[in-house]
Amino acid sequence: MGKCIYILSSGNLKHKDNTIVIENENERKFVPVETTDEIFIFGEVDLNKRFLEFCTSNKIMLHFFNHHHYYQGTYYPREHMNSGAVILAQARNCLDAEKRLVLAKKFVAGAINNMKIVLLYYFRHADLALGETIEAMDNFNELSQRQNGILELMAIEGNARDRYYSAFDVITGGGTFAMENRSKRPPQNRLNALISFLNSLCYVTTLAQIYKTHLDPRIGFLHETNFRRFSLNLDIAEIFKPILVDRLIFSLINKKQIQAKHFAGQAGGGIFLSEKGVQIVLQAWEERLMATIQHPRLKRNVSYRSLLRMEAYKLEKHILDDEEYEPFAMRW
Repeated sequence: MGKCIYILSSGNLKHKDNTIVIENENERKFVPVETTDEIFIFGEVDLNKRFLEFCTSNKIMLHFFNHHHYYQGTYYPREHMNSGAVILAQARNCLDAEKRLVLAKKFVAGAINNMKIVLLYYFRHADLALGETIEAMDNFNELSQRQNGILELMAIEGNARDRYYSAFDVITGGGTFAMENRSKRPPQNRLNALISFLNSLCYVTTLAQIYKTHLDPRIGFLHETNFRRFSLNLDIAEIFKPILVDRLIFSLINKKQIQAKHFAGQAGGGIFLSEKGVQIVLQAWEERLMATIQHPRLKRNVSYRSLLRMEAYKLEKHILDDEEYEPFAMRW
């Protein structure tokens, strides 16, 4: 599996023969194309059409973020794993209200279950007062499975996540990283800034893994398929955000790897990570994705990044009627 390149500084992005060249006024870096899958661009980078053609031929995705570290979009190379049979089956499962609801419920159940697993971890290991919130997750999960529409289902998932977020101050101790309320654009405090930034990384990382399967990321089941965005990556990411994003946030805060000095306020309002803060979080994120766990069914170690792709493969089997999809459930 190739690696991801994160570009934080301004400069130029080009290629020489079969090598990616990243250059700025201070240095020139050469990266073999064979070992590269994705490039995350945070700085003001110049590139041209020839470089995009080079990325297309080598199946490299480019993810763009603005100066506030908001995700702006992805250069998505021409699909190379297209399968007419899979796309037709995916569309049928989306257009059939009953089949779509089945999958949407599974995504919500997977998300709520992994929220509960995160809470249970801190309830058992840190003896924190999380019992009522854990019980609420069970109630939300049960309620979600009784819904007959997507909008109602998303409302239940949203309520479950709000209740889950209300426990964050118990886990982190509040203070410098008090949750208060969930705020997004712009985030109003440090914890919200961390959540928003890492959630966007989770979405684009999931998108990149879907790209390596036969599925079409534009056709989702829980999140609406529309003209504006990819949606299947949002569906799958819901399951993994508690595991990948939230656990990482708690680790960064509790180990004091990320601190108040790594954030700054903006003139237009909101709190954002500084460049140093972004570097710390990106390094921790990449280490998290490369970390491995013992897979309960395969009986071998797999990385968290691989788990995302495996989730897409499981979904593919479901829509082809090979095997019923069951969302990944973390075990600690």
